[in-house]
Amino acid sequence: MNYAGRSASSNVDIVVVGAGFAGLYMLHRALRQGRSAIAFERGEDVGGTWYWNRYPGARCDVESTQYSYSFSPELEQEWNWSERFAAQPEIQTYAAHVADRFGLRPHIRFGRTVTRAVFDEMARNWIIETDTRECVRARFCIMATGNLSRVKLPEIQGIEDFAGATFHTGAWPEEPVDFSGKRIGVIGTGSSGIQVIPEIARSAAALVVFQRTPAFSVPACNRPLVPSELAEVKRNYRELRRLAHRSRSGTVLPRSAGRSALDFSEEERLRAFEERWKGDKGGGASFLATFGDLLVSEKANETAAAFVRHKIMETVRDQQTAADLSPRNYPIGSKRLPCDTSYFETYNKDNVELVNLQRTPIVAVGPRGIRTSERQYDLDCLVFATGYDAGTGAINAIDIRGRDGVRLSDVWRDGPQTYLGLMVAGFPNLFTVTGPGSPSILTNLLVSIEYHVDWIARCIDDLDRGEMATIEASKQAQDEWVRHVADLAGETLFLKADSWYVGANVPGKPRVFMAYVGGVPAYEARCEEIAARGYWGFVKEGARVSKAGSTVQSA
Repeated sequence: MNYAGRSASSNVDIVVVGAGFAGLYMLHRALRQGRSAIAFERGEDVGGTWYWNRYPGARCDVESTQYSYSFSPELEQEWNWSERFAAQPEIQTYAAHVADRFGLRPHIRFGRTVTRAVFDEMARNWIIETDTRECVRARFCIMATGNLSRVKLPEIQGIEDFAGATFHTGAWPEEPVDFSGKRIGVIGTGSSGIQVIPEIARSAAALVVFQRTPAFSVPACNRPLVPSELAEVKRNYRELRRLAHRSRSGTVLPRSAGRSALDFSEEERLRAFEERWKGDKGGGASFLATFGDLLVSEKANETAAAFVRHKIMETVRDQQTAADLSPRNYPIGSKRLPCDTSYFETYNKDNVELVNLQRTPIVAVGPRGIRTSERQYDLDCLVFATGYDAGTGAINAIDIRGRDGVRLSDVWRDGPQTYLGLMVAGFPNLFTVTGPGSPSILTNLLVSIEYHVDWIARCIDDLDRGEMATIEASKQAQDEWVRHVADLAGETLFLKADSWYVGANVPGKPRVFMAYVGGVPAYEARCEEIAARGYWGFVKEGARVSKAGSTVQSA
């Protein structure tokens, strides 16, 4: 269905903030329901994270055929992925194809950053403002801002004094960057650093990697998808999607042993890890699914961590460099586990040097480069692979005010408070797609996005059928959910690491584990039960409303 013939007004049913994968599907669902809707997007095209992360080597760590929409069987059949793990240009092209195929572009206002959203209690709608001085009223405001969209620079004195070119992996320029013959410094060795470093090393005269904390990483085992393989997936897409919703991570992975790693002999464990390390179906997140207790048992986890450290020592020729690249102070998987293409092999190149900042910290950044406690590194370019203010950063950047003018950022001062990761008490008709307190960042986000959007769309329909004007989380249900999320996280190894999962990469940010670790099936079952019970834990207020969002009769 194409909606290109409809135009948005300044008074609409739904405003969607963001036009990444969450925003695109939310906009599509709203229009398919016959509602007036617009989306504001700060970029100049769709794609969200995949629009901004244009750095060399950017690639998804979920298989392409699974990191895709399931709402349209026709879309599934017509789109052909070229690789097992798609690169950024292909994912961006896919997002653009979806926007064009479903006629979404006329309803997206590009180059607009939403700066303020205020709930008007008298009119029972939201007033949304942008940096271009636009002001739109909407009955519902839906935050599809993404979990990894507000970039974070390192807290290093003198960065602004550097005379060379600077880049952030999360805000890469559209035009290609030529590093040929230049001296490059990369700060950060998380997922984006692990992807960009091998690519820069191909052409740079010298590449210096400044590492604060070493990262576990596993091979992507990427390869082209052959036509017969893609055809098989297309024949079985319905079953694949069903299985994804039965998987804790929303991703169909090779079956794990389902038992403790400690139940197997060392030889059996090593054979199983090896299959996940380089096998045809291995790579990426499948490594952590080798055994069923790698994220809950420290002893079991150490068997996997030791395997990866052995691989690093085996791969990197200089043993001091190999030791510096080997994590030893946190469990594998307690931070996001990157999948790479020849990351550790890159340190065998003559033009690549690793600087261990725990041993020789950065003293200052100056016009010529970086000075550590040991020496000066003269550089032509600096690349910041320092990640994001994850989970809450993009939402808190907007001045969101609910009942009585209360700011959301104040409510979240000690950590995000949500009910199901969908709504916040005191903020009627404000939804968050894959917000804090939902499985979100621990899952295949396309699965989580589609479930949230479908749930929100159904909720809005149910409100209209019940002639209700607003819905919001109750404080009691929200508090209970926040405790439940925290309790589940405490049963895992996730709290054993200073990761962006808990906001540890942002000075002053509350240390709160932001995701629901119970898995996709348990989460969806809970959400379905709540909806079936008349949206238990939510507060609804009655008034018949028109499609344009204005009240026509009080209940």
